[in-house]
Amino acid sequence: MQLATVYTRALVGIQAPEVVVEVHISNGLPSLSIVGLPEAAVRESKDRVRAAIINSHFEFPTRKITVNLAPADLPKDGGRYDLPIALGILAASGQINDDLLSSHEFHGELALSGHLRPVNGCLPASLAASASGRTLVLPEESAREAALVTTTCVKSAKDLLSICQYLRQQGELDIPDIRNIATELPGTVTDMADVRGQHHARRALEIAAAGRHNLLMVGPPGTGKSMLASRLASILPPMSDEHALESASVSSISHQGFDIRSWKQRPFRSPHHTASGIALVGGGSYPSPGEISLAHHGVLFLDELTQFDRHVLDVLREPLETGTIIISRAARQAEFPARFQLIAAMNPCPQGYSCDGKSLCLCTIEQQKRHRSRISAPLLDRIDIHIEVPRLDKSALDSNAPRGESSAQIRERVNQAYQRQMQRCGKSNIDLNNKEIDEFCQLGSREKQVLNQAMDKLRLSARAYHRILKLARTIADIAGSAHIEMPHLAEAITYRSVNRFLD
Repeated sequence: MQLATVYTRALVGIQAPEVVVEVHISNGLPSLSIVGLPEAAVRESKDRVRAAIINSHFEFPTRKITVNLAPADLPKDGGRYDLPIALGILAASGQINDDLLSSHEFHGELALSGHLRPVNGCLPASLAASASGRTLVLPEESAREAALVTTTCVKSAKDLLSICQYLRQQGELDIPDIRNIATELPGTVTDMADVRGQHHARRALEIAAAGRHNLLMVGPPGTGKSMLASRLASILPPMSDEHALESASVSSISHQGFDIRSWKQRPFRSPHHTASGIALVGGGSYPSPGEISLAHHGVLFLDELTQFDRHVLDVLREPLETGTIIISRAARQAEFPARFQLIAAMNPCPQGYSCDGKSLCLCTIEQQKRHRSRISAPLLDRIDIHIEVPRLDKSALDSNAPRGESSAQIRERVNQAYQRQMQRCGKSNIDLNNKEIDEFCQLGSREKQVLNQAMDKLRLSARAYHRILKLARTIADIAGSAHIEMPHLAEAITYRSVNRFLD
């Protein structure tokens, strides 16, 4: 009787708990059984493993083989266990040495030929392997992604045979090179200079980018709301390594996977208005991240906001406050990060006109109220900046009209303001808690009086009070001011006045 132990990892949310693959070979009728809560894809691995071992010119033992995936109470799913199971069988049958198995972790799905196919969730596994001090062995397509964690020793392999030669100390595995990765996806280059006119909206977008504030744009169709939102990513401050790893880890465990070319690019998600609540926050029998988690440290753009179901929009309320979402199911629970920046756009009425008497609009008062009631007051209260995006003057569309500032020019100011926030408190202004607001957003007696008057006139909540202070702090940072002065506060208050559209 022989026993071999191989290390790998499961996926629970964005965590990668350790899984010990124990393989025991004993006398008895030839069979291969897998225990330890394996899901269907893991149970089917026995046929893939058998074919891969034979096609790699090894002998598949004709004895009783028991594979235990510990801990036994942790559900295991996916094809990532194929490689460790195959190596465990080969080690237990004495066909490869087991000296190096304890210092390595293995992940990979096996083709029938023995070649390795990529698996998802490599970044969380790489972070966990770094903490354990083990070397991580992955398929070639997955190894470059895992190598983004610079503290992990990652090696890549193309097939089962090359790994066995490495374990026999008859060859070496490649170390992925990420020095020359292209960090720009095709079609993602946009510039604020493309936006004609809309100086007020451009200013609001700059403030939103500097402090990571949520923004709502209200205006008739064709005024550039979607165009402005799509260019927000071009002026956002750069991502830190920590934030980039968190964002990439969420993409890594999703069905779409992580494209290494998007490394350190803030995600931009724009779901259609027919999306369900589960599509936004995540879920499923095996909890997977939704749009708000895929937009972690990036932008979630909801175009045609009033076309979303009201109950769907209201699921955003808690994540906007906490920055996390917990998906609970009968058998599983998973927590995903969801610190996203919400940018929304909507028309002021069903027909899209301004409903201000200046435009032709046939909507009744009841239709207008029903249109606006799709946005609940608690959700609106969590959006810092509300702006009107009016129709453009014809002169702004002329090809000879002066162009606005480029994204590079705006981004320079945004970065300077962002660095002031990092030096002051180590976080964006939107993330300040109440104690930090009292410390960093202090007002003079005159400013306090003006803000109190605005609270009464606009019927604002205590949450809106704090959000105005954080917004004024961002405006002061852009201006390079150490204190919030009257012009900064006054501008912040004006960004709540569009509430009249939703009364």
